[in-house]
Amino acid sequence: MNVELISVGTEILLGDIVNTNTAYLSKQLANLGINVYKQTTVGDNHERLLQALDTAFKTADTIIITGGLGPTDDDISRDVAAAYFGYQMIYHEEIWQQIITYLTHNRKGAYVSENNRKQAYVPEHSYILTNQQGTAPGLIIEKENQRIILLPGPPSEMKAMFETSVIPYFRKYSDKQFVSAYIRFFGIGESALEMKIKSILDSQTNPTLALYAKTGEVLLRVTASGDNEAQCREKMQPVIEQLQNEVGEYIYLIGDERVAETQTEMHRVVAQMLLEKNLTISVAESLTGGLITSSLVEQSGISQVLYEGLVCYSNQSKIETLGVNPDTIAKYGAVSEQTAREMVVGVAKRLNSDVAIATTGIAGPTSDGTNKPVGLVYIATYVKGAVNVEVYHLFGTRTLISERSSKTALNQLRLHILAQNQQK
Repeated sequence: MNVELISVGTEILLGDIVNTNTAYLSKQLANLGINVYKQTTVGDNHERLLQALDTAFKTADTIIITGGLGPTDDDISRDVAAAYFGYQMIYHEEIWQQIITYLTHNRKGAYVSENNRKQAYVPEHSYILTNQQGTAPGLIIEKENQRIILLPGPPSEMKAMFETSVIPYFRKYSDKQFVSAYIRFFGIGESALEMKIKSILDSQTNPTLALYAKTGEVLLRVTASGDNEAQCREKMQPVIEQLQNEVGEYIYLIGDERVAETQTEMHRVVAQMLLEKNLTISVAESLTGGLITSSLVEQSGISQVLYEGLVCYSNQSKIETLGVNPDTIAKYGAVSEQTAREMVVGVAKRLNSDVAIATTGIAGPTSDGTNKPVGLVYIATYVKGAVNVEVYHLFGTRTLISERSSKTALNQLRLHILAQNQQK
């Protein structure tokens, strides 16, 4: 099965709304092992949508259209789909009653307009998909070896309908099941990672592997097909183990599609590690300005191990709060390996924490007057008396440098804890 996605709506072309439907559908279809050949956006124009369908069916056998199912004159998707297949529009009283029921029971004060009756007209020979979250029913229209699937434009309605009605429909056309695992990498770019695992990428047919660049990290999707979920996971396991052996130092999380959808998981991974190992932590932040601590407190139960988070931005604060030697700052500067080392030792000793993090650097947009470059960052970690200081050269805006420094610091602590455990 080859699919093309068509989004209908002039508001999308004008940039008035962000089209999240195609990203969601592409990901879901990939998980089902279905090829998405193309994505197209068409305005509310009858002739242009007809042309888009004609073009799409030259390479695809299934078209999924989102949007254009509303009650107004510019909602054209139903009529165009019917016209393309040469089908008549048929009125369904049952659909009309469902629309009335939804508007009167689910939308307080909603007015049932005669315009809504338009949504009760559907092409003949259609499979009607119930909309539990809106008024517009979805439709599956088939003719010979071609099919058009019409879904509502609002993402909440579209997702619910796709998951409850369309996925089961697609599974009828395949005797295989598809399962995906997602691996998140940190500390290596997409190109560098691709070179390191090129032999693995090139040799796989089942499971298949796909790399995606995300903000500050890389995501790898591993998808296997089989007769059942257990067989799929059995096929994936040797590949995942090979990746762990070859680039395991960059892997910080392996999981299902929820791992792929979340923007960042590093703070949760580190917080969970601290809780599981019962390691208390203190944090001293300069350029990150509290980002590390604020991310950790998102984790439920972190109060059991998080002693304190301090923003020590000025030299005076570093000296008086953390006990940094004034001579160290005078000789090496606030942004230096030596200052970072004294910061992390100082914050760890304040409350006798098991582990600690300290950050100092230049986030920009200008330097600190010492000719040190913007993006120069020193991160110090402390684990049971052992101190590790790393230097980084980060790029981007002031905000991006701070955010990347925060995530990098958490990853450095994660690796430091793992290294200390291996030495035992």
